Amino acid sequence: MDDDQTKLREALKLVAVALKKGEVPFALAGGYALWARGAPEPHHDVDFVVAESDRERVASLLEDRGLAVVDPSEDWLFKVFVDEAMVDLLFRVNGCPVERDYLTASDELEVESVRMPVLRATALLAAKLNALDERACDLGRIIPAARAVREQVDWTAVARDVAGNDFAEVTLILLRRLGVVDA
Repeated sequence: MDDDQTKLREALKLVAVALKKGEVPFALAGGYALWARGAPEPHHDVDFVVAESDRERVASLLEDRGLAVVDPSEDWLFKVFVDEAMVDLLFRVNGCPVERDYLTASDELEVESVRMPVLRATALLAAKLNALDERACDLGRIIPAARAVREQVDWTAVARDVAGNDFAEVTLILLRRLGVVDA
């Protein structure tokens, strides 16, 4: 494990513990949520989802804990930096506001010795596939992750959730042809 991954894991734990102590509903999302479920470890950032209605409360809570909260130009997340490791707190996913009921699509898992809610593989893959478009279509991360968690995914629900996104639908066809998803 390299130094960047060590920093990301420490940031993941620090933010998760802060959110738990603040009693804010949240869930681990993105690549680290897939990693917690058996996929390859990401190298870029850590993602958590919080309800859009809790956005200000979460930012204040993290600032009160001494963390550097940054509002980027994107209007669907804010960032926290911990020892150069970036943690994204998403309050919109694929253009839709995160509601508290979205967070119920999670399981309590132990991640790096911290118990926390982690989005289920079905929700994670649907979000990853729905993020695909002509500007962002890197299947090099999606295919290994999908292969690793394939038995945890309700592929019928994923297909329903990505209907209308041509990039996602074609990726599902590719995953079927590769034997990741049953035909």
